Amino acid sequence: MRKSVEEAGRVVPIRSARDDRPEPLWRHLLGEELRRRRHERGERLEDTASRAGVSPQYLSEIERGRKEPSSEMIAAVAGALESTLLDLAESVSNRLRADAGAAGASPQTGSARVLALAA
Repeated sequence: MRKSVEEAGRVVPIRSARDDRPEPLWRHLLGEELRRRRHERGERLEDTASRAGVSPQYLSEIERGRKEPSSEMIAAVAGALESTLLDLAESVSNRLRADAGAAGASPQTGSARVLALAA
């Protein structure tokens, strides 16, 4: 499978073992979690972005999964939401596990495929 990905010159979404749907990207789930936390606090983009030191437009792009923020940027936004990188990572990981379980796939199926592609 890796060879065909390299020959095509593009990244092909990894699909779960029992489902044809592509697995979600980390940045999409992270963005959804950040937006959920911001909404729970009743904050506007401008409020959170100001405390994080980013523009509201950039925070919006992160929340929509359009940007792949650095760990420093994620930490800044997490801090603005009175959270931590660990809290965010756990929430996103739990969501991935729940989604994998609901689809009937093993939670480690995707990881195993990523490792196989990297080999």
